[in-house]
Amino acid sequence: MTSSTTPDPRRWSALAVCLIAGFMTLLDVSIVNVALPAMQSGLGASAAELSWVVSGYALTFGLVLVSSGRLGDDRGRRRMFLISLALFTLTSALAGLATDPTWLVVARLLQGAAGGMLNPQVIGFIQQLFQGPERGRAFGLFGAVIGVSTAVGPLLGGLLLQWAGTDDGWRWVFYVNVPIGVAGLVLGARLLPRDEARGASRPLDAVGALLLGLAVVALMLPLVLSERDPAAAPWWLLGVAAVLMVAFVVWERRARATHGHPLVDFGLLRTRSYAMGTSVGLLYFAGFTSIFFVLTLYLQQGLDYTPLQAGLALTPFAVGSAVSSAVGGRVVARFGQPLVVGGLVVVAAGLVATDLVLRTGPEQVGWAIAGPLLVAGLGSGLVIAPNQTLALQDVPAREGGTAAGVLQTGQRIGSAVGISAVGAVFFGRLAADRGDWTSAISTGLVVTVGLVVLALLVGVADLVAGRRPSGGDPGARRGGAGGAGQSSGDGAGTDAAEPSGQYPAGQSSGGPTARAVRGRVLDDRGAPLPGAVATLIDTQGRQVGRARCGPDGHYDLVAASGTSHQLVIGASGCHPEGRRVTLDPSSAATAVPDTVLRRQAPVGH
Repeated sequence: MTSSTTPDPRRWSALAVCLIAGFMTLLDVSIVNVALPAMQSGLGASAAELSWVVSGYALTFGLVLVSSGRLGDDRGRRRMFLISLALFTLTSALAGLATDPTWLVVARLLQGAAGGMLNPQVIGFIQQLFQGPERGRAFGLFGAVIGVSTAVGPLLGGLLLQWAGTDDGWRWVFYVNVPIGVAGLVLGARLLPRDEARGASRPLDAVGALLLGLAVVALMLPLVLSERDPAAAPWWLLGVAAVLMVAFVVWERRARATHGHPLVDFGLLRTRSYAMGTSVGLLYFAGFTSIFFVLTLYLQQGLDYTPLQAGLALTPFAVGSAVSSAVGGRVVARFGQPLVVGGLVVVAAGLVATDLVLRTGPEQVGWAIAGPLLVAGLGSGLVIAPNQTLALQDVPAREGGTAAGVLQTGQRIGSAVGISAVGAVFFGRLAADRGDWTSAISTGLVVTVGLVVLALLVGVADLVAGRRPSGGDPGARRGGAGGAGQSSGDGAGTDAAEPSGQYPAGQSSGGPTARAVRGRVLDDRGAPLPGAVATLIDTQGRQVGRARCGPDGHYDLVAASGTSHQLVIGASGCHPEGRRVTLDPSSAATAVPDTVLRRQAPVGH
């Protein structure tokens, strides 16, 4: 076992295992679409049953993300990863063996739940295993997986159908996961870091998990059902979702007050980088996923492309996204939020160009849109991975799975909203214009661009807010991806040392612009850590504040200048934790989410 400040020597091999598993679960969102006609003829499935094959996976995937992330954080990510991967592999085989539509629908519901259990562990491992610029590169590779899996699904599905035939070729859409899953289980057992002993397990907030799960289902169900028939969707469930979300918030506040272990730490949402990153992700995925939805419909149904031809036409987006995701992950620590904003501009430009090309009615549509889709893909790679890196930069590794679950739930909800909205406009225009596919695809792409522009506006607002404070602090923008979970080194975390910086404990150099930084420190059992030391360091490496935690684990620091600081917290017998803190210029105090310090293993254990 390595300490929290020593990189795991097998971290890149472990990441490869995580990315392969994540690729499988995300691929199954899009690969099934091209096999639906074969499933209909092979199993005699109705349109409603085929809709559930697609939407049921997305529904159960989003249902379990947050609670699974919390389980990974509290009970062990390696254990949750292996259990989830085993379930995903098994349910993939069950889906391929289906002999009737009901069997297939049930298998897809279970498969979606297994995929939703697995994905937060992948991001949790990235938070745990990587720090600083390496974390940005790891998220860059994960972003490439997201982009490629979404775009290449139709192509791979078309290849499998062509290879295995239309009668049973759809089964291989699921069977292909089995050998990959088995290999992932073997390699995961060998390469993933073992779960550390955490003492007594924190209680699972079962009521909170149930309320949130029901709220997600009530929100997503009408959205996913509206993809086929907007008029028949149970829109009244949106009201139920709102009531359930209010109940969830009330319960979570009660859980924090009673036992201190809510399912979701709402302090995360008060962290600007996380709140803004989650908002950008939700809006961008609304536009991002709907791109492939409307283009696949247009190519296959409007132009009579085969599944393979439609998949090849969308490949330039996947190639561009894969390349730029890897690059974006490497440079996000240098450029920060401007990189995401620039990527959103490029995506919007590429989609507008695609729309303009399609309006001209080219003879070779696939070749004509290759360039614009390549441009949009290049922009997409600069959005997904960098935005995830920046959103999670202030999240402690201990909370990585839960934070990832909330982030990905937002992305799933965004995808459902986007497909529902764009699909309704697309089919509405198609009906109004009596089967004019060119008019329908143009209208659908306009709505898609609008969703991307909304994400751009949020990104610009975040960028402006980060640059508003005076003082020229380079860390004021949302950047420097090395903040979260990164310790500044040695004895800053021992409570035996007395305050020894430039200022007395709990104070700074003073001045009219001084702002407070407040938070709480807990051990890995959830108990307060009195005597823990919190140290605030500015962007020049100078200590500007230092304080001990009180009996309830709370600390109160004062920062006199700048907006971006490194906060290092430590206590005797615990691994230190560090995070980047961006001060809120509009408030006299900045609240920091709870910091959890893991106890060091005794010598010889």
